[in-house]
Amino acid sequence: MRVMIVEDDRETAEHIKRGLEECGYVADHADNGIDGLNMAMDGSYNVIIVDRMLPGLEGLELIRRLREHEDLTPVLILSALGDVDDRVQGLRAGGDDYLTKPFAFVELLARVEALSRRKDQDSTITELELDDLYLNRLTREVRRGGQKINLQPREYRLLEYLMRNSGQVVTRTMLLENVWDYHFDPQTNIIDVHISRLRGKIDKGFDKPLLQTVRGAGYMLKP
Repeated sequence: MRVMIVEDDRETAEHIKRGLEECGYVADHADNGIDGLNMAMDGSYNVIIVDRMLPGLEGLELIRRLREHEDLTPVLILSALGDVDDRVQGLRAGGDDYLTKPFAFVELLARVEALSRRKDQDSTITELELDDLYLNRLTREVRRGGQKINLQPREYRLLEYLMRNSGQVVTRTMLLENVWDYHFDPQTNIIDVHISRLRGKIDKGFDKPLLQTVRGAGYMLKP
């Protein structure tokens, strides 16, 4: 798995590069937008991490040029600019995810893992399975152990996202952005309520719980 890091702050870049390599990734680094674009254009990366404020070529322009060349490699934008308008600009420029500085490496890693699976996963896949839990993306049918489970629309979206990222930590911010389409934290217990409801439907009455809470990090579906 290869990751391209385009970041002009050497300390930040080394921190990310070292952390990714310790997790088994091959990580390359460019400290300016022009070199980053040239390296990224070879199409061999699973994920590209791009800082917004770069010398030579600004981060959002780098992403636009990638997309103009029909390069669909998932891009994670890093930025100290964290307002809603800034996030919207980044996503509209072609970014797939947006993480504000300062950040916890565990969250950056979770986002890289999710983006790498997004690239590798065939969009024609219509069925997801984890242990005895089954989800059909066409019919929206959900079963566990052959027993049909009725979910509300938001519960279904939550479960689908967790199943697409099974075995990996999914943070609260990732859920807000991908299930609720919030690019800010509304400071409510909305996630806790839906996680509780979902857990009651897919785990209650079954021998093995699948939906885990990872303290201080988020949630995970795992057998």
